[in-house]
Amino acid sequence: MTAALPSGFLDELRRLGDDRISVDPADLATYGRDWTKVYAPAPAAVAWPRSTDEVAAILRACDAAGVRVVPSGGRTGLAGGAVARDGELVLSLERMRRIDPVDVVGATVRVQAGAITAEVHERCAAHGLTWPVDFASKGSSQIGGNIATNAGGVKVIRYGLTRQWVLGLQVVLIDGTVLELGGALEKNNTGVDLRQLFIGSEGTLGVITEATLKLAPRPRRLDVMVFAVDGLAGVLRLFRDVRHSELTLAAFEFFTQRSLDRLLRHRALRSPFDQPSDAYVLVEVEDAEREDVEAWVASVFERDLAIDGVLAQSATQAAELWQLREGISESLSATGMPHKNDIALPVAALEAFCAELDAVFAARYPGWEICLFGHIGDGNLHVNWMKPDDMSKDEFLARVHDADRDMFELVKTHRGSVSAEHGIGLLKREWLGYSRSPDEIAMMRAIKAALDPRGLLNPGKVLG
Repeated sequence: MTAALPSGFLDELRRLGDDRISVDPADLATYGRDWTKVYAPAPAAVAWPRSTDEVAAILRACDAAGVRVVPSGGRTGLAGGAVARDGELVLSLERMRRIDPVDVVGATVRVQAGAITAEVHERCAAHGLTWPVDFASKGSSQIGGNIATNAGGVKVIRYGLTRQWVLGLQVVLIDGTVLELGGALEKNNTGVDLRQLFIGSEGTLGVITEATLKLAPRPRRLDVMVFAVDGLAGVLRLFRDVRHSELTLAAFEFFTQRSLDRLLRHRALRSPFDQPSDAYVLVEVEDAEREDVEAWVASVFERDLAIDGVLAQSATQAAELWQLREGISESLSATGMPHKNDIALPVAALEAFCAELDAVFAARYPGWEICLFGHIGDGNLHVNWMKPDDMSKDEFLARVHDADRDMFELVKTHRGSVSAEHGIGLLKREWLGYSRSPDEIAMMRAIKAALDPRGLLNPGKVLG
């Protein structure tokens, strides 16, 4: 039974327009959850503001009435950060999709929070520029959500995280205060950079409504190749080699045969290799001379750094090779019930960590299928445990709690992070202390108390 909204609250919000508010059960089910699908959605209502002023009006009303708010973007997160499960108001930014003209001289663009990542890419590409934050969900993820979770993706090794590509933010606090932070300035050394409080805060401190994004020159040429290698040791050998070559590495992605098998079961794709291998690597390099790329590929085989490989001969083939990596997450969900984890380790610790993880699972969770993939060049592993066919959902969810603990103990031992790019949300708040110290968590709580003293913004997320 969810909490009821105060009398007259929805009537006040409907003054913004009847199309701004819904209590339809279908809308509540859709907008009350994210990709985790672990928690049953149970919001009380959904609001769709169209401007920052409307967001401010809604938040002022929530603050006055003590109504809890869950900000919602594309809902592509995997940590339960956009879940509304106890009578909250879902504040969806999806109708705030404006993209302003690109400032070609300053290499910036101002967008509303609901702008779709891929649409921003397309708008900037027409001017030879790009916002270099890129991931498989770019067709549905929204800029506000990317910023609120400090999204990573496939180009972190080349360009870094989202926070490095945000110059300015417009943020609304729970009392309706609108903050303009940073503007379009590359340099602004005037005290604490308040933007960084909100980037990665998962909507717990304020609602991002607009952002000025920093852009980079769009690469003139991209070369994509996929190699079959001998296990994780082979992955890391190849990584060290390309990292120290003359090539500009844009992406270095890894996936296992188990992940590929699930993909091929779900999608009308074919493997470019005749024989299976333990592991595969997708390499993308920027603006290299073709002969230099071909020379490096030839040297890979001359030095036995790969078992097999394919170098894309066209943009179409390059896109097909990328599908071998980017289609995995969707395929795991389509072919079974995965429990997804997103962790980060120092690159030097990856091989030892994976060996220890395999040993723990062989001893404690025999028969569980583990599908690994990730952005290996920046130490980010996506660990997916597939529910055994003979195990009920409830039993599996109960057991993965113990499996999480066992894995996070190893993460802590190797000085890693329990969340590399999907945040803490609901799913990982119990494990926050495995990566952050008590003093750090106390400071987070103090900031939360200062900006949202009653805990109305995205309640229960990150800190509980």
